[in-house]
Amino acid sequence: MKLITAIIRETQLDKVREALIEADIKRITVCRVSGHGQQRVEEMYRGQIIVPDLIPKIKIEIAVNESFVDITVNTILKSARTNGPEGSVGDGKIFITPLEQCIRIRTGEKGGSAI
Repeated sequence: MKLITAIIRETQLDKVREALIEADIKRITVCRVSGHGQQRVEEMYRGQIIVPDLIPKIKIEIAVNESFVDITVNTILKSARTNGPEGSVGDGKIFITPLEQCIRIRTGEKGGSAI
């Protein structure tokens, strides 16, 4: 089991969610987060150009069995990119971490069947 965490642009959420549903991945968790990396956004505030320290993003978390890891990652990669196949700075990141245990609260099921 793996936990796939993707940080994407807010504008790409609907596109990514729809692509995941088409790929038969329907159980996701979505959170609004803020952060900064290489992306630089300038905004106008009271006549002055400012660069905010933290840029709003979306964090998607998906727990999957081993057989769905590549499908999930490739779906996110294709749907979260902006400006064609090469993408652009600020499109986001995907993290894949081992998931030690998953327990369904309602039934007590454990492991891959609980996902």
